[in-house]
Amino acid sequence: MHIPRIAAVPLVIVAALGLAACSSGDSDGPVIAPVTETAGDLQGSTVDLVVGQVLNIDTGDLAVDSYSGTVEDPSVAEFVQGGDDGSATFNPGVRALAEGSTEVTLSNSDGGIQNVTFTVEVTTQE
Repeated sequence: MHIPRIAAVPLVIVAALGLAACSSGDSDGPVIAPVTETAGDLQGSTVDLVVGQVLNIDTGDLAVDSYSGTVEDPSVAEFVQGGDDGSATFNPGVRALAEGSTEVTLSNSDGGIQNVTFTVEVTTQE
């Protein structure tokens, strides 16, 4: 079964919300909405997240599982691989783990696409 990309976006947002709620460590705390950016718009940018928040990366026409990511400081954030489990398509992303700043580099297994490098700034929620 193939889910059109436009239909998959709400599924990804719901999944990211679930991940953000699970990673916050405080089951009584508020759910933190994900930040969504397209892969092409991330080059050289800075993305502000709070601990527990997820950056949802829209891959456009490229396969969601074609991106891999390297996080310079894995104590601050982690890359989450995109994929398709047969029932839903999940965009790749970055999950904020702790306060700090780190550089993230996305590479794509589809040839001819340059790496995308950006900064993630993570703060604690007030």
